[in-house]
Amino acid sequence: MINYTERLTLLMHDIVSRVPTLSFIDIADVLVFARSGRSNAEGAFATCHSLSLPASEPGYYFWRDRTSGRITRRSEWFVTKSPSVTIGTRSTKYMISFSLPRFCDQVLDRSRKERFYPGVEPWMAKLDTVVHELYHIDPEQEGIRRIELGDGTYSAHCHGHQFFEQVAGMVSTYMDSRPDPEIYDFLRHDFDTLASRFDGVVGTTFGTFPSFPQRYIERLATQPPCEADMDGVTIDPLRLPQQPTRYTQDDLHIRQFFKETSRRLVRKGRFKAA
Repeated sequence: MINYTERLTLLMHDIVSRVPTLSFIDIADVLVFARSGRSNAEGAFATCHSLSLPASEPGYYFWRDRTSGRITRRSEWFVTKSPSVTIGTRSTKYMISFSLPRFCDQVLDRSRKERFYPGVEPWMAKLDTVVHELYHIDPEQEGIRRIELGDGTYSAHCHGHQFFEQVAGMVSTYMDSRPDPEIYDFLRHDFDTLASRFDGVVGTTFGTFPSFPQRYIERLATQPPCEADMDGVTIDPLRLPQQPTRYTQDDLHIRQFFKETSRRLVRKGRFKAA
């Protein structure tokens, strides 16, 4: 079977070694994993997730009376934190998830990036997406990259025209460097072709599949006074997250993906999560 997330990781290694704009990225800091996504459904092909965001400032949820506007109920104070993902002794700073089989069946036709790739083969849409997600990694590793405008300010949108144009330029830089076709050849094939040729498509996932590590809220051990508190204000206890907040390599598993579903495989031998 073809381990799709492993192939993507090897491709990313090659890309950052050939594209100067992305050369600051150490792929050992990036975990590639698979999510479920049907080809005929709407949704992202891939997503970059930052684990390097600091804890938020303390806050609370509150509810107002529709008539008077007075706060009648609030939650306990909490902060929002990033989960910890450690592979061996190394902390993961970013994760990039790919939706299978949706990503495998991606094409350029009628996409926002089509205009940057006149006359190229449809599979180039997938290479663009890989570079796109790598470009979201912030050089300062403080979250998702902010896009600087010509006047020195930052765009409020991370997916503007300039972003797509810059990504296309990096894709051209990569292909102009003449990489070994074996590194990216798997992108040429759609999901059905891959499943037939390799007798199945597998990828790294988390044991909590379909869930994965995400930001969570943590109750403050010491609850400070609140200016919103008046007579009649109810304080609701926080509902603590049910998902883990710490993950290691033991939480990684291999799943086989199909057109409509997936199944977990035994984590051993050649299917061991990379």
